[in-house]
Amino acid sequence: MQLRIPGPTPCPPQALEAMGRQMIPHRGKEFAQILTSITAKLQQVFQTKGDVLVLTASGTGGLEAAIVNVLSPGDRVLSASNGVFGDRFADIAEQYGALVKRLTFEWGQPVDPDAVKRALSTDTGIKAVLVTHNETSTGVTNDLEQISSVTRDFDKLLIVDAISSLSSIELPVDAWQCDVVICGSQKGWMIPPGLTMVSVSQKAWQAQAQAKMPRFYWDFTKAWEYLQRGQTPWTPAVSLCFALDATLDLILEEGLPAVFARHARVAQMAREGVEALGLSLFAKASHASNTVTAVNASDRISIPRLVQILKSEHAIDVAGGQKKLSGKIFRIGHLGFVYEDDIRAVLEALAQALPKARS
Repeated sequence: MQLRIPGPTPCPPQALEAMGRQMIPHRGKEFAQILTSITAKLQQVFQTKGDVLVLTASGTGGLEAAIVNVLSPGDRVLSASNGVFGDRFADIAEQYGALVKRLTFEWGQPVDPDAVKRALSTDTGIKAVLVTHNETSTGVTNDLEQISSVTRDFDKLLIVDAISSLSSIELPVDAWQCDVVICGSQKGWMIPPGLTMVSVSQKAWQAQAQAKMPRFYWDFTKAWEYLQRGQTPWTPAVSLCFALDATLDLILEEGLPAVFARHARVAQMAREGVEALGLSLFAKASHASNTVTAVNASDRISIPRLVQILKSEHAIDVAGGQKKLSGKIFRIGHLGFVYEDDIRAVLEALAQALPKARS
């Protein structure tokens, strides 16, 4: 089965082999060496000299951790959202008592940095800006560099959901002065779900010292203090740490520029391929994601039937649309352990499946 959904993504043999290791004490010297190794390599991929913490959770856990560590109930927050996951980020902040101003954009369109600027100009009480770098529900990558430039001008905290971008799409955390950046292991990191990796800037640490939202399992201070002795405060997903250590080596051996270029190539191949089949892209090429391609249904195509045919007849899993896009688009994931031959196989299968999926 070829897994071509936005996540979880396929695991390379090195990750699978690493996960097959016997357990070791998570308070022992060997695990300390592994956690220290992982942390140093993560800093290279995040392109940061700041702190990177590894928490045992899905990416959504990382989003919640970011909120509760740097905000207090009643803090004003600007949410710039253009899809399902941007909305979820805002929902988490509201659940903990933040006062969220929702700046929403049409699904399939990018967040407009000028609109963020206008919103911050008219509401000077906003403390933080939430943004999803790469919105997998619509196949759109937002211009985070420009958004970060705006938040810097207004001296606001920038909290970034980079779950489906960092390690696959350029995101230099320090250069763009992102304060908290959250990732999930099941995306471009090429291992199963269960780890979330979070970078924390000095500005974010200052906010964390004043933040009043309740936190226990998610406490960044506890995570940092334990990291100094090569541990995590709570029992970690040991096997996933083995795997992450292995896939980080793969990423760094390939080199970040080459990794980003490979994702750009396979994404372009996917976009051109679906258009050659007479289909149209949900997002314009100018802001289309290099990790997931969203494709419009057309010519009376049944998306559920198309997804089913690809799986049952071609052993390829693609994803349908979410929420209001359900039945209207399908999505091809191409992040992490993915190469041109994988996309070629998807396109060949699509060519055979499309006629059978038309109602």
